Amino acid sequence: MQTNQYDLLIIGAGVSGSALLYLTSRYTDIQHIGLLEKYAAPARVNSLSSNNSQTLHCGDIETNYTLEKALKVKRAASMLRNYATAQPDHHHIIFKYSKMVLGVGSKECQLLRERFKIFGEHYPNLQLLDKKAIAKIEPAVATGINGDGLRDDEIIALGSTDEYTAVNFEALSRSFVRQAEMLEDKQVDVHYNETVQHIKIEADYFIIETDGVCYRSKSLVVCAGGHSLKLAHDLGYGLHYSCLPMAGSYYFTPQCLNGKVYTVQNDALPFAAIHGDPDVLVPGETRFGPTALVLPILERYNLKTLPDFLQVFRFDRRVAKVLYDLMKVKDIRHYIFKNLLFEIPIIRKFLFLKDVRKIVPSLKLRDLRFAHKVGGIRPQLIDKDHQKLLMGEAKIDTGKGAIFNMTPSPGGTSCLENAEIDMRAIVSHLGASIDEAAFKKDLLGDDQKHAQNDFTGRVISDN
Repeated sequence: MQTNQYDLLIIGAGVSGSALLYLTSRYTDIQHIGLLEKYAAPARVNSLSSNNSQTLHCGDIETNYTLEKALKVKRAASMLRNYATAQPDHHHIIFKYSKMVLGVGSKECQLLRERFKIFGEHYPNLQLLDKKAIAKIEPAVATGINGDGLRDDEIIALGSTDEYTAVNFEALSRSFVRQAEMLEDKQVDVHYNETVQHIKIEADYFIIETDGVCYRSKSLVVCAGGHSLKLAHDLGYGLHYSCLPMAGSYYFTPQCLNGKVYTVQNDALPFAAIHGDPDVLVPGETRFGPTALVLPILERYNLKTLPDFLQVFRFDRRVAKVLYDLMKVKDIRHYIFKNLLFEIPIIRKFLFLKDVRKIVPSLKLRDLRFAHKVGGIRPQLIDKDHQKLLMGEAKIDTGKGAIFNMTPSPGGTSCLENAEIDMRAIVSHLGASIDEAAFKKDLLGDDQKHAQNDFTGRVISDN
């Protein structure tokens, strides 16, 4: 067997693993860094451009975020924006569209008004938009069901019109890898078509075995979605976790939105609310979704990952109780059954049309087209010890030089911030150091400038 030895080995070349490769190669004195990817290129699973909503989450229009969570996400989004806009090919990576979260009905509209009072001072570009102002930005959202005149129901939106709001996370992953490989002052190796079969510990090293190669590393970070939990179990970590893979599906329509339009999150549902987005790689169309469906696989459209799911599901009475408790909640039970129907041809279009008309009332059945081979899987964890479904990010830091990342939150937006956390942990374990000045200048400088903006009380109305 060929043997390759590293100070740090990263498993998974999606946006999380590639971000860590970039940070550790660019801003630390770690000399020997390797990355293993099971496919022939970076970002072939959830970071693939078609397998996510392509959204740069900033925390301002995500109504399920507290202010504390939103400001954390804002920092993560700023890091990504600062990196992407500094690249010569940034126009292939990050994009500007208008964005808003839409409130429909008196209850949701009041919620957004109250939210604006709290969040507005922290987001200088955030605007409170009435119906006429919405119509100027998104005519189809403010128009009635017959396509003429303003809609009858009460609507309010929080949004902005001149920000980076969309990311091609596949292109971002490739950029991270390319930038890391260009560095000449250290060894950075990227190995494709390498599927990890087994991990073990020998003395102070992690031994990572693939089909034909044995890798040896002083530290290890796994960024492989649901497979991260499988590899953690391999080492005896996270055995109290079970994995519940949530799949998302989408629909295309002819272009009816100019930018991103989100809807108010139902607090009783631990799933994303429906939204409409431009697809950065599909001009002339709008993508709506996601739906939510539990699937017994760890990679969407890859049935070969069924055995892997069975290994990490670890079904027992505690998992059964969590699932039973979820089904006892009326809103969740109704949502799950409805989303099962969303996967049935013919029926699904009728059901989805009702939901999507909350955003665009004039859409017709003929406008909807199910987006085949679009959508990924989010591996939500079940904490069997506390018998609850965990929302948000999922990470196992062993404290011994091995870290396993399952679910970044919110998705790809957090890639650099999550990589920063892992970088600092690995540097501490190895006794290495970080070029803090360069790191802050390159990735945090713009965030610090934004934090100094003053709140001006922006309420946009044509009345």
